[in-house]
Amino acid sequence: MTTMKSIAISSGLLLPVALLLGVVCVESPELPVGETAAQWAWFARTGVLFAVCTWIALFVYRKEGNVSVVFCEVVVWVLILLGAFEAVLGLRQLYGFTSSNHTLFALTGSFFNPGPYSGYLAMIFPLCLNEWLRLREKKEKTWLETGGDYISTGVLLLICCVLPAGMSRSAWLAAAISGLWVCGMHYCWGRKIKKAWRQHRKWVLSITAAGFLCLLLGAAGLFHLKKDSASGRLLMWKISCLAIAERPVMGYGHGNFAAAYGKAQEAYFAGGDYSEQEELVAGSPEYAFNEYLQVAMEWGILALLSLLLLVGFCLWRGITEGRIGACGGIISLLVFAFSSYPLQLPVFIVTFGFLLAACVVGRSRIVLAVFAFVVGIAGVEQWRTNSYEACREWTVCKMSYQSGAYEVAKEEYTKLYPELKNRGAFLFEYGHCLHKLKEYEASNIILKEAATRSCDPMIRNVIGKNYQQQGAYDKAEEWLIRSTHLLPGRIYPYYLLAKLYAEPEFYHPEKMKQMADIVLTKEPKVQSTAVREMREEVRQLKTDNLKHNIE
Repeated sequence: MTTMKSIAISSGLLLPVALLLGVVCVESPELPVGETAAQWAWFARTGVLFAVCTWIALFVYRKEGNVSVVFCEVVVWVLILLGAFEAVLGLRQLYGFTSSNHTLFALTGSFFNPGPYSGYLAMIFPLCLNEWLRLREKKEKTWLETGGDYISTGVLLLICCVLPAGMSRSAWLAAAISGLWVCGMHYCWGRKIKKAWRQHRKWVLSITAAGFLCLLLGAAGLFHLKKDSASGRLLMWKISCLAIAERPVMGYGHGNFAAAYGKAQEAYFAGGDYSEQEELVAGSPEYAFNEYLQVAMEWGILALLSLLLLVGFCLWRGITEGRIGACGGIISLLVFAFSSYPLQLPVFIVTFGFLLAACVVGRSRIVLAVFAFVVGIAGVEQWRTNSYEACREWTVCKMSYQSGAYEVAKEEYTKLYPELKNRGAFLFEYGHCLHKLKEYEASNIILKEAATRSCDPMIRNVIGKNYQQQGAYDKAEEWLIRSTHLLPGRIYPYYLLAKLYAEPEFYHPEKMKQMADIVLTKEPKVQSTAVREMREEVRQLKTDNLKHNIE
């Protein structure tokens, strides 16, 4: 294939691939925080466009054998250019030229927080490194290769400048491991190590031992860099494994991670065999912060093994076809996924799919056609089921809810319920709105549905308060105790229990005193006015209880 034909094919594929992978640039300040409906809406449109353009290119250039090769190159270079955009955006945020997407972090890129942003840059890093190593070895370069050399070098330097500022240990490890793998493949480290092993076995053993020691010291340093964060993830993995052990084969179903995790954590803390550190770092996560555990929980261990086999096959094909950069990107994402949640975000799902395709397509026009068809079908399905407009209306509805206009908010929530009933945050707001309107029975119906989508302890607290208002004190006690088991470090449910036991119709002085003592002595994560007010009220309850006993 001539250079001109390569450029023509690249031009035909460049726009749809760039638009589709450009989902990373789609920001949606008009939607609730963390909502990804806008990115999926973008994927729906561009996915169909990509499928159509790819099939047209395969038809127009049906006599050319390297259309799929050009596709792989286009994917790699589009990702490198997107990495350049994100790195420049990050630098602008660091130096105050533009604001980040989170009030607590100066650096987020086009993401909501630094974690996924750093993971994205770490995924682009081996692609840049591979192109830089490949192009610098060429003695005579075409003008395209010269330009590629400069671009890959520049983007590599930009990523190296921005990545440390993200403070994401997972991303650092992902970039380091994938970068070492790319270098090893370029310089044939495997062959050299085998030769050294045969000739200098003692030296190899000594260097290996020293390297392993440095690795342990580095791991310890990274752990203590954010000790509470690392301990929290270890607890999440522990609870996730306990949940997997209950249903290892079939899993709990897609979207049911939070509910399954909440039940497992309740059972764990209810058993009482836990440390103070675990109580301190426990939370109510939306994700497992480990994609392998998340897949095993939702789909079962067999599904996880099948997925790993598929990825392994794609990596093998990629190495066979010489797609070292794309394989490096996949390895980076696999490492990052071990301690983060990339596959819960559209940008990583789409990019992962294209990197796998870049590896497995090779020189096969049929595989590329099938991939384009699958992307097109996925785009059509997303177009059919996307809830972007409903999420925009939810944003307006939240304003009424937060301002206390609960009657207005209730009407809007009721209309949006059919489309947004799979979102835990929406269901909690809807249920809490009904609670404020004193529609306690209806509130509990919605909140119990929210409990199947979220492990937020406030859901259990409000359900308990609803039952208390209805006079169902035993059920109120049950749900509030469940809240203390879910997160034993939180003071609020103990405060609610103290007030429950002080009710004249459910008066339990000893239990009330026990809960009050916990409220007064338990150290909160953050001292606040709310904590001080709760403690003051509990002191008054104890005083009233003492007077009652004297009388």
